[in-house]
Amino acid sequence: MSSSRKSGSKGGGSKGGGKGPGPSHRLKERVKSARGRTTSSTRWLQRQVNDPYVAAARAEGYRSRAAFKIAELNEKFDFFKPGRKVLDLGAAPGGWCQVAVNICGTGNVLGIDLQEIDPIVGAELMVLDIMDEKAPEIIKDALGGPVDIVLSDMAAASMGHRQTDHIRIIALCEAALDLAYDVLTPGGDFIAKVLRGGTEGELLNSMKAHFEKVRHSKPAASRQDSAEMYVVATGFKPFDREDPR
Repeated sequence: MSSSRKSGSKGGGSKGGGKGPGPSHRLKERVKSARGRTTSSTRWLQRQVNDPYVAAARAEGYRSRAAFKIAELNEKFDFFKPGRKVLDLGAAPGGWCQVAVNICGTGNVLGIDLQEIDPIVGAELMVLDIMDEKAPEIIKDALGGPVDIVLSDMAAASMGHRQTDHIRIIALCEAALDLAYDVLTPGGDFIAKVLRGGTEGELLNSMKAHFEKVRHSKPAASRQDSAEMYVVATGFKPFDREDPR
């Protein structure tokens, strides 16, 4: 989705990913202040300069450090497999699509967003609002049938108020899950960003009713001072959309 729905960009590269770069032992670099640069932007730049994942992403060809998040989640839960069809929601700038293509193969990945994404070899990309009532059919037509994996790294721009931020990201997770119910194949998986504290009770209960396993995980590539976590629901059990559960 658009950048207003995301807390940062995702990454991807020419490799399938791994455990990440690990701790860095190089001396920290200081970012010199510049006229017109705010204190907060200077802090952000210094964190980027001294982040081993940022350096590793550049070295390995990923678009951002976030590529390691999906790679680490996959290493732990093993949802990417050759031939599986993947839908990436809020895909811009496309890094997670790249990681998925590397493992699942060319022609099996669709990334959608409210903004255009630079072309990615092996993936189909389109501008589409997940709230569009025609979205499920458009997605299945693009991938030639139901989807095996739905990914969502969507997040509303932070308001700086923990409870409000939590509510907003849960709303996006609910929208992503609702779409997943329409497009997932039996046995499919759903992976989405939430905030620390996990998933709200009603949403979690819905997942537990319609997936074999539901777990929360925080990959090492997520900054330790970040409240983000991921919910990983595997083994989708199809149900009648009229079912009141």
